[in-house]
Amino acid sequence: MADVTRLEPGDTAPDFTLPDADGKDITLSGLRGRKVIVYFYPAAMTPGCTKQACDFRDSLDSLQAAGYAVLGISPDKPEKLAKFRDRDAVTFPLLSDVSKETLEAWGAFGEKTMYGKTVMGVIRSTFVLDEQGVIEVAQYNVKATGHVAKLRRDLGLDAA
Repeated sequence: MADVTRLEPGDTAPDFTLPDADGKDITLSGLRGRKVIVYFYPAAMTPGCTKQACDFRDSLDSLQAAGYAVLGISPDKPEKLAKFRDRDAVTFPLLSDVSKETLEAWGAFGEKTMYGKTVMGVIRSTFVLDEQGVIEVAQYNVKATGHVAKLRRDLGLDAA
């Protein structure tokens, strides 16, 4: 497989329309006028992804107060996302990209090292978009734990 094209700050974010946990389509360009945090994670209901989703959930009030919407995207089917949302009280949209087209367009699917082996999979990634859909922050291979706190610091949201 060819090298994954990585998005960079200044790039226009690739648009997408994906179903949420209830099967309702959400289109990225429909959020123009708001700042958006889009994050890609490998699999709902796994420990690292649960930690990351709960960190975003717990930070959602301050992120929304600063004008950010949050979208989580994985290759899971909407039914699994609904279980994940309900189990962990996730309060922002979890989107299903079963075809992985959006993951690939954002450079969030490709070769990665897992337990010392090279595998194809979701590259845990986070993007911050401005109100026009231009990428301000592009982070690949982020850690599940502590990532949201670091992102909040990077965005200047950690007022004591």
